Amino acid sequence: MNSVVLIGRLSKDPELSFVPSSGLAVAKVNLAVDKDMSKDKKEEAKQQGKATADFIQVTIFGKQAENVANYLSKGSQCAVHGRINTGSYTTQTGEKRYTTDVIADRVEFIGQAKQQNNNFDDMPDIFEPADPNDVPF
Repeated sequence: MNSVVLIGRLSKDPELSFVPSSGLAVAKVNLAVDKDMSKDKKEEAKQQGKATADFIQVTIFGKQAENVANYLSKGSQCAVHGRINTGSYTTQTGEKRYTTDVIADRVEFIGQAKQQNNNFDDMPDIFEPADPNDVPF
């Protein structure tokens, strides 16, 4: 069974494109997933300049791709359910390169979405406290 679940933060803004022949939306994100290590080991790794996270390329298709591009940005946290996809290609110099990425079946937003520069202090207070005599219970 090829199944993966990841929780991490976007290391950069999503890259949205569309397949020319079909118009299918495709989003690519780089997900920083913390390595499982104790606080002491994490500090030690940081001091030695070693990575404390894995950076995983994730590809999302369709409406989910559009939602990811519209509502997530660098630093946003999300959970990805999907499968691992491997491939290879040959560079112009003849060198063979191998790739591993995740094809997302489902992306769940965790935490807050992009800030829309709303100033909520300027909004009128539309809620008033209820009168205890009006509460039916």
